[in-house]
Amino acid sequence: MPRPEKVQAVADIKERIEGAQAVFLAEYAGLSVKEQQALRRSLRENGAEFKVVKMSMARLAVAELDIDALDELLLGPTGLAFADGDPAGAAKVLKDFAKSHDTFAVKGGLLGLEFLPPEKIAELAELEPRDVLLAKLAGVMQAPMANLAGLLAALPRNTASVLQQLLEIKEAEEPSEPVTADEADDVEVPDAEAAEDGASSETDTTDTTDTTDEASDDDGDESDDQADEASEEDAEEE
Repeated sequence: MPRPEKVQAVADIKERIEGAQAVFLAEYAGLSVKEQQALRRSLRENGAEFKVVKMSMARLAVAELDIDALDELLLGPTGLAFADGDPAGAAKVLKDFAKSHDTFAVKGGLLGLEFLPPEKIAELAELEPRDVLLAKLAGVMQAPMANLAGLLAALPRNTASVLQQLLEIKEAEEPSEPVTADEADDVEVPDAEAAEDGASSETDTTDTTDTTDEASDDDGDESDDQADEASEEDAEEE
């Protein structure tokens, strides 16, 4: 039966792997205590922690996580760098440290739970810090589309892909273009005063017709009266 201390050690390593943004494995044999302290200090400044653990415990931890790619790397004097912050910053520290220390070598690692060989970690180290990338992303959102191609070409391929996807989402969420003032002027709107004048004209025409008819009737009545009076006068003379 495993000792409680061993079980707890495996659980701690497993928890650190699951909680980290990235994990890097490095061979540190031949480093002095002072050099190890300098490495740990640089990693802490970049949101990472370098730990030396028993390889047998580490192999049990990755076995429980079903990460077979790391099993063969967990041999010999190997330290684990857990990146809790920006993985690119921690990768750059390890790459620069390896350049100045021949006995130090990056063996591989994980980005999330995806395995990274040493060459991929070197590419990750070339990425700009996260705050710089975020600033460029904000600039892309405000920059004219004509400048987009040049900016994307200057960024690493994976980052450019992410930016392109974000821009497509942004464009899809943009509302339709509003009607401009010139377009609004081209729309024909009925003139209210003209409509009122038209209605008044119809009313006036009707009224005039009625008045004319009444006047004609009155004239007819007066003509009839005059004719009757003339007939009566002729009768009296006879």
